[in-house]
Amino acid sequence: HPTGKAVLSLSESSQGQEAMLAQTAADELGIPREDVKVVHEDADRFGEDNSFNSGPSGAVAENVAIAARKLREKAELIAAWMLETSPAALQWYNGHWSVAGGGEGSVKIQAVALRAFGGDSLPDGVEGSLDAQTTYRVEGAQPAAQA
Repeated sequence: HPTGKAVLSLSESSQGQEAMLAQTAADELGIPREDVKVVHEDADRFGEDNSFNSGPSGAVAENVAIAARKLREKAELIAAWMLETSPAALQWYNGHWSVAGGGEGSVKIQAVALRAFGGDSLPDGVEGSLDAQTTYRVEGAQPAAQA
């Protein structure tokens, strides 16, 4: 969200893990847990009765972390552009990027989110908004990115 808050939209019914899933996303994004809203079985996106899991699965938390890292990687491209450096020159710590080696400048993920959604110019090849998706299969299958 432009404010730096996040919506975690899942295609499964609630398994009572909202707080844990919100914390997983928050840890990856460097934002407070209360800034992550967990939405289960979003009928607007996935239709009615399309939940995948009938019981809690560790794969859900793992894939929440993967999706949050994908989002953070895109945000890092924008952060580097905002700081006029390369992504390789940045350090990530607790919700913000700074120029490695004591260089000047830092930017919080909230400022990057505002830039991403704000309609201002962005780095070449980077579309506005910050979002990411991942899917998984049961029985140990590897997560697959979804377009």
